[in-house]
Amino acid sequence: MSDEIINRVANSKLATINLEDYYPKGQRVLFDIKDWLWEGLVLREKDFRNQVSEFDWSEYQDSYIALTCSTDAIVPGWAFMLISIHLEPYAKKVIIGNLEALETSIYQDVIGNLDVSEYKNTPTIIKGCSKKPVPQNAYIMLANKLKPIAKSIMYGEACSSVPLFKNK
Repeated sequence: MSDEIINRVANSKLATINLEDYYPKGQRVLFDIKDWLWEGLVLREKDFRNQVSEFDWSEYQDSYIALTCSTDAIVPGWAFMLISIHLEPYAKKVIIGNLEALETSIYQDVIGNLDVSEYKNTPTIIKGCSKKPVPQNAYIMLANKLKPIAKSIMYGEACSSVPLFKNK
């Protein structure tokens, strides 16, 4: 009996994809407009427009922005649109929502542009552990993108993966 240890995972055709590797650089910012509302509740158009036009948007260069209002104010849709127009020359992406929705939107773009052809007819593991804030929705989007081409899809690590799909 041989004492040699053979790494069967390294010798297998398993491919691993780690969404953390595709985490785009850039500051994530939750921009709350409540302070630009009268008493945090009422949008006064003239005052609001003045604040938007006088604000230095350049501080958000290459950032990802989630616009929100944390009060129960009724904010007309044009208010967020106006801010996004001012952010457009600086920010990489602007959405309405929270930081989780922002990360999901970012990953929707990343996965949409991801070339997965190398995973064709290959048993593929979607790595589960991440030190970066990869949203859960990104794993779903990636699994759905891989399903038509991968031989099989698993989740986790090679030593302890959970089977999700097997092409018959």
